[in-house]
Amino acid sequence: MKIILLLLITLISQTSYTQTNSNNCIQANNNSRIVVAGGSITEIIYLLENENKIIAVDVTSVYPEKANEKPNIGYVRNLSVEGIISMSPTLIIGEDDMGPPNIIKQLEKLKIDVKIIEEKQTAQGIIEKIKCVGTILNVEKKCNNIIKEKIYPAVEELNRISSIKGMKNKRVMLILSMKGSHPVVAGNNTSGNSFIKMLGAKNIYESIEGWQTVSEESIIKYNPEFIILPQKELHKNSNLNIIKTNSVFANTEAGSKNNFISDDGMAILGFSHRTIFSAIKAAKIISQEMKP
Repeated sequence: MKIILLLLITLISQTSYTQTNSNNCIQANNNSRIVVAGGSITEIIYLLENENKIIAVDVTSVYPEKANEKPNIGYVRNLSVEGIISMSPTLIIGEDDMGPPNIIKQLEKLKIDVKIIEEKQTAQGIIEKIKCVGTILNVEKKCNNIIKEKIYPAVEELNRISSIKGMKNKRVMLILSMKGSHPVVAGNNTSGNSFIKMLGAKNIYESIEGWQTVSEESIIKYNPEFIILPQKELHKNSNLNIIKTNSVFANTEAGSKNNFISDDGMAILGFSHRTIFSAIKAAKIISQEMKP
């Protein structure tokens, strides 16, 4: 299971299978039996207290813990029609990498209501995603109250911290996993890069594309001041403490100062509401260094 989740998160935020359209953020005709394909959507439905309508989830839906008790339909990018229709859903809500494309077409031919929600990996994009789910589920009032009372204040706090003078120059790297002594890091067009942008910091590997392994020489050259480590399943057979003490990082500012930031993997990379709060925690840690 750990290996599967590592591969799943590696694919988060890369090119989507599915084209979204404006019809996806309208109220569903029947939301009594929901199948969810995408961990961030599951988290948002729980946030909106509509989890009793969920009848099945995909394997990226690991939070909250109770979501693991739901029947499983497989991986969001590799679903089967048979597995989904066996649950007799009235509504399917998926992230925009739900697929493969022929599965979406088959579900639509079966007249099953499929809503694919666009992914924008920013704080505002998360708010739009929450609003979209709220509209689909016909709980706009509850949704707006939650956004007003919980999400907007958090975004304001994040904006305040991320705009602190000097934050944009803070050199950060995000490690997804280790391949021997070589870290797999977040480059451009990854959820890891988008997370670092939310902090207002600089991704030292933004010039590379996707998730890539990098050398010790490269790490020393770019000399990260902070290293972000998603927790648990993202690090296959790797103990975070062992990663922190790896000699690869010994000659970096982050390693010498023990500037490692860790949080739940889906909180960092999933881009649900939890990502905003994870970003606040990380940004606070980074900004502490800039205080006189």
